[in-house]
Amino acid sequence: MEIILYLSAAVAAVAFLVLVIFLSRTLKSLQVTLDSVAQTLTGLEGQMQGVSLETTQLLHKTNALAEDLQHKSENLNTVVNAVKGVGNSISSFNTSMQKVSEKVQFEIDNNQEKISQIVQWSNVALEIKDKWKARKSKPSSSVPVEGLSDELPKKRFLRSRY
Repeated sequence: MEIILYLSAAVAAVAFLVLVIFLSRTLKSLQVTLDSVAQTLTGLEGQMQGVSLETTQLLHKTNALAEDLQHKSENLNTVVNAVKGVGNSISSFNTSMQKVSEKVQFEIDNNQEKISQIVQWSNVALEIKDKWKARKSKPSSSVPVEGLSDELPKKRFLRSRY
């Protein structure tokens, strides 16, 4: 029985030795994996620092661009307001011109008879002037006969809109 006890102790020792060998192999494999993960994390940390630096620069540029855009938008608002003022001025000028045009048209309509009389009298005056010039330009020995209109300048007529 003693032998069984020694044999069982020897088997237990061998089993423990096998367990320790397999456990050390597993731990060595785990150590290699953890070293690889540590190296990957170190590389990733370096890359993250680069990305973080680029992100910070991009954020600063974005902020500067936003400020510039805000400034330009404010300037554009003043331009838009100025153009709006010009548009209002042109609109009021147009309204004024329409009122003046309507008033002139009304006065023309009211005074149409007077205007036509003025046109007729001016035609008569121009005809007399043309005849007077024609008589002055001819020698005094030959006096034009009334009704010979071939030698007289043509009559001028003022045209009216009506």
